[in-house]
Amino acid sequence: MPRGTRPLPWVGLALRLAAAVIWVASGAAKVPDIRAFQVIVDRYGILPGWATGPFAYALPFAEIGIGIYLGAGLFVRGVAAAGTLLFAAFLTAQGYAWLRGLSIDCGCFGTVAQTTVSPLTILRDFCLGIPTFLMLAFPARRFSLDGRLFDAPDLFDLPSRKSS
Repeated sequence: MPRGTRPLPWVGLALRLAAAVIWVASGAAKVPDIRAFQVIVDRYGILPGWATGPFAYALPFAEIGIGIYLGAGLFVRGVAAAGTLLFAAFLTAQGYAWLRGLSIDCGCFGTVAQTTVSPLTILRDFCLGIPTFLMLAFPARRFSLDGRLFDAPDLFDLPSRKSS
């Protein structure tokens, strides 16, 4: 199949854009009521009190930044690595809160979508992290700045190997 007509690069692009939307939506949802998000962070009881404010104020903008970089396709693998580590931290924090029996809002989308930490929110967030993880493993670079500026390959568009 000719290079421009293969479906897999389009799947990669869709996954990269899905990851971007998840990150931007999550970060943007926290910004309007950032003080309430700080309270949610504090209720997890993981960070020392002095760190909850700076973390709660920085995280939404980091999430938006990850989404913008993924959407633009700039430094896809590095940004996806940072996003995958953040997802792992989020899942760990939720699991820790659930195991301790805390009945708290997960804070995933700020105060826009309030959901109590449970195995269901952990599973949901695990699924939401899959597109980001896939960008770490197989950076999709169709219509990306990585491809344009650095001639980086789209790992969803590598030629298939035919067996003899």
